[in-house]
Amino acid sequence: TGAQQSVTVANPVSGASPDLLPHFQLEPEDVYIVKNKAVSLACRATPATQIYFKCNGEWVHQGDHVTEHSTDRGTGLPVMEVRIEVTRQQVEKIFGLEEYWCQCVAWSSSGTTKSQKAFVRIAYLRKNFEQEPTAREVSIEQGIVLPCRPPEGIPPAEVEWLRNEELVDPALDANVYVTPEHSLVLRQARLADTANYTCVAKNIVARRRSASAAITVYVNGGWSTWTQWSGCSTSCGRGWQKRSRTCTNPTPLNGGAFCEGQNVQKTACTTLCPVDGAWSEWSKWSVCGAECTHWRSRECSEPAPRNGGQDCHGPELDTRNCTSELCSHAAPGAEDVALYVGLVAVAVCLVLLLLVGVLVYCRKKGGLDADVADSSILTAGFQPVSIKPSKADNPSLLTIQPDLSTATMTYQGSLCPRQDGPAKLQLPNGHLLSPLGAGRHTLHHSSPATEGADFVARLSTQSYFRSLPRGTTNMAYGTFNFLGGRLMIPNTGISLLIPPDAIPRGKIYEVYLTLHKQEEVRLPLAGCQTLLSPIVSCGPPGVLLTRPAILAMGHCVEASAENWSIRLKKQSCEGTWEDVLQLGTEPCTELYYCQLEAQACYIFTEQLGRFALVGESLSMAASKRLKLVLFAPAACPSLEYNIRVYCLSDTQDVLKEVIQLEKQLGGQLIGAPRVLHFKDSYHNLRLSIHDMPSSLWKSKLLASYQEIPFYHIWSGLQPFLHCTFTLERLSPSTCELACKIWVWQVEGDGQSFTVNFNISKDTRFSDWLVPDSEVGAPALVGPSAFKIPFLIRQKIISSLDPPGTRGADWRTLAQKLNLDSHLSFFASKPSPTAMILNLWEARHFPNGNLSQLAAAVAEVGKQDGALFAVSEAEC
Repeated sequence: TGAQQSVTVANPVSGASPDLLPHFQLEPEDVYIVKNKAVSLACRATPATQIYFKCNGEWVHQGDHVTEHSTDRGTGLPVMEVRIEVTRQQVEKIFGLEEYWCQCVAWSSSGTTKSQKAFVRIAYLRKNFEQEPTAREVSIEQGIVLPCRPPEGIPPAEVEWLRNEELVDPALDANVYVTPEHSLVLRQARLADTANYTCVAKNIVARRRSASAAITVYVNGGWSTWTQWSGCSTSCGRGWQKRSRTCTNPTPLNGGAFCEGQNVQKTACTTLCPVDGAWSEWSKWSVCGAECTHWRSRECSEPAPRNGGQDCHGPELDTRNCTSELCSHAAPGAEDVALYVGLVAVAVCLVLLLLVGVLVYCRKKGGLDADVADSSILTAGFQPVSIKPSKADNPSLLTIQPDLSTATMTYQGSLCPRQDGPAKLQLPNGHLLSPLGAGRHTLHHSSPATEGADFVARLSTQSYFRSLPRGTTNMAYGTFNFLGGRLMIPNTGISLLIPPDAIPRGKIYEVYLTLHKQEEVRLPLAGCQTLLSPIVSCGPPGVLLTRPAILAMGHCVEASAENWSIRLKKQSCEGTWEDVLQLGTEPCTELYYCQLEAQACYIFTEQLGRFALVGESLSMAASKRLKLVLFAPAACPSLEYNIRVYCLSDTQDVLKEVIQLEKQLGGQLIGAPRVLHFKDSYHNLRLSIHDMPSSLWKSKLLASYQEIPFYHIWSGLQPFLHCTFTLERLSPSTCELACKIWVWQVEGDGQSFTVNFNISKDTRFSDWLVPDSEVGAPALVGPSAFKIPFLIRQKIISSLDPPGTRGADWRTLAQKLNLDSHLSFFASKPSPTAMILNLWEARHFPNGNLSQLAAAVAEVGKQDGALFAVSEAEC
């Protein structure tokens, strides 16, 4: 062939040694073709008469060689060097069959020698990493592994790591090393390791960067040691002392969990009161002595001074002259002087007593005249009704209306009394603590026509007003006496029942009930805690009641003993939130009790204040109820149309706020709300839209779904979470929209909404948004606030409180009303029957079935023939 002829050696070069085979001084080496640039291969041999390249088993044409001849200075032998160029097209011709290689063959008169093979490869580096590092949140001192598998490439890519765009050098940091698989390992996470990490792969072709992975090193808070106990709050008698600790050992950082538990502990203490000494009676006079004197003595022993009390003042010994005739040198007129001194002392005492009496009388008269209110204001709405009672076994026996009246008094005192510990607080003998400050005020009877502005104006003078919402939209208020009453915030499910005799007779209180928005009150949550109810205040704070009031409010927890730890929290006068009750355990205080039902809780409290229900999940099976509500504009003037999907806590107060907000935005409700059980699984909530007619509508979302982060929902502190689906109609004449919206928790169950409505139609908010139980005045005073007539209530209480024969007492009534799980709480109260009837009133007003209650009472009465033998004369 031509190639073979081109390498045929006709005549050896003169001077070549016929006994030497050629050897290579330079052999071709592996090379990479970068982009479209040709590469050069070279070889040099001595002694050589001819040198040619052979690539992939075929000789390279003689014209493609560049040859240089020279002579080796040391040996004088001829040296020949040749070069060829290899292009990308030559290599790609055999791509996929085998690798492209080239080899030199050198001739001399003694024979031929072959060089090593040199492989020619096309260099490249893919764009996408096979595995990129991902963001992590780790606690301090925890190990971190950031994986990185670089893109495929020839030659293989080298990997380096950047921390906040600075090179990570394991040689300079012993806490860092890179594995052979290119993963970055941090042996122990430090706060300084919080940064953005980037994996960089590079070869001779390109340099690729992975997506940055944010590493957050957080520190969970830890309690400091307790401080020393403070001194006792009282210098005499029973008081309290406290100690505190702070969440600074360490302080939570970068989203680390706050310390769990209380930061303040209180305990009762008793300080010995100082007792001043007092004199005993004088002893009898001694016998008259030779100096015509006799004496008498007394001791500082009744009582003796102790605990730092003062000693007795005055002489221990008293002497005087004897009046015996034997004393010739007795001072003349001594008896007269003593008599005058005694008369003067008696006169001074009488004047002092008279002054004290006048001052006391003036103070009492001045304090009463200004504060006594007209008793007619309490009886104006409670005129007697003459109705004959029914028989005891008749269900209508609870329909008697009483004739009741009372007088009013004023009260004064401080807002936040000092407590002696967790034990039950006792009422003082004087007036109760005034909710209106230190001055004297005459309180007037409440009515629906009471001006909200006047009430807020009075509150604005109090220190606790700063934490109350401005305005009266979510507030109810009224003036109450011993007859009790009820406050309700419409459309929220929140009410306060003040039972009869909870307020001492002769006193009246101006009471408010208000609902707080989450942004108004900061409720700290630790760990996995979540807000389960609205934050509600009733007050004024610091007022004690003789019987528990019942605060009713909704909640969103699917409660079960094995999945939840639920606590009732109350804000103290200092502004800190304290656990006052853990549900499901025996209460450690008689001041609070809580009955948790399917969708509402009833809190018995003898102290008014600010309350909230907080839960902590004990397993991933714990779940909260979410209410999913869809809103959309009633009219669409443009081609763009928005559907808003709200994910709310399933309580009436949050739904009320969203409805008010949407009314301002011009939104209409699409169908009835749905309930979704949201589990503590750390998975986000996803929402997507499907089944839209593509010929009429299209979605403007770039992603196939939207997500609401888990913690935004679980905390319960962000009330109006929602996603907006932005749609575009392809024609202005399109007025019908039919689609389906899916809402589900990742790796959990979901809900679907079938949406089908007319855009141009103005849909009213449904009537179910105003429950029948909420219709009525926000404040009801006296008998109008209760279903059970006062006289019949008193008869039931007096009949069932004492232990009855054959079990016919309050325990049987509790069992028939399915309240037997609360017997221990009822038994701790002076009147268990009153507690049962109060709870029935709180649960069933105003639509409770009074006949069913009457039937239950009648069944208890049948067990004792003497029970409820009520005559007309008694009624």
